[in-house]
Amino acid sequence: MSSRFTAQDGTLLAYDDQGPGGELPPVVLVHGHPFNRTMWQPQITALVGAGYRVIVSDLRGYGESGVVTGRTLLADFADDIAALLDHLGIARAVVGGVSMGGQIAMEFHRAYPGRVTALVLADTSPVAETEDGKAFRNRLADRLLAEGMGGYADEVIDKMLAPYNVTALPAVAAQVRGMMRSTDPEGAAAALRGRAERPDYRDSLAGAGVPVLVVVGADDVYTPVAEARVLRGLIPDAELVVIEGAGHLPGLERPEAFSDAVVRFLAGVKSA
Repeated sequence: MSSRFTAQDGTLLAYDDQGPGGELPPVVLVHGHPFNRTMWQPQITALVGAGYRVIVSDLRGYGESGVVTGRTLLADFADDIAALLDHLGIARAVVGGVSMGGQIAMEFHRAYPGRVTALVLADTSPVAETEDGKAFRNRLADRLLAEGMGGYADEVIDKMLAPYNVTALPAVAAQVRGMMRSTDPEGAAAALRGRAERPDYRDSLAGAGVPVLVVVGADDVYTPVAEARVLRGLIPDAELVVIEGAGHLPGLERPEAFSDAVVRFLAGVKSA
């Protein structure tokens, strides 16, 4: 179940590798910021139940993986995924992610297009960071290093989840708060600085020759449905699913609807 893998630079990465696999394509799920791999448990259960091999890791700086300082580019995260797949003997996989994890999936597709069987892009944006956005992320990185994660977690909980779900789904809200509060500020800050430098993924997505599923919570304020429609429109033959009753983390807020959408999508994806 839970395993450890040492990246090329010596950083220890924690991951889970579950499910039978067989003829079905393996699935890699990438968590967002500032979370960890436990956010995918409902999807792991559903996908393994449907016969898929599922790999989830804690990104460097998050969860049980090694803490890094300075700046972690999305390319660094994508390289870690490639190295982990090499370690597991997997040539190609379905790669899915939520929010920053979706951007890491896009970076992986840009850097390693031949290793992607399909993409699942949830509540995410392909656009490069704006100058204002860069300044905001760098200020937030400074703040997290100075203050820790607690105040930030309290401020954004009703944006990570739809506000009505913070009260309607107390266990989910507690889980999301817990993941945010337990993230090491050094790792979170390094990722924020790297994410501020992300490239634009619209060109590489426009040339995607693999199936793509775009998923978004109906009440996501970070990446609204309108932006998800634009993302879907960029990609030839992409599918869009809007999850009602959810905000930025529909996989936790409406796990059955989210998992069903992914399983239905993957049913049409051929193995490598």
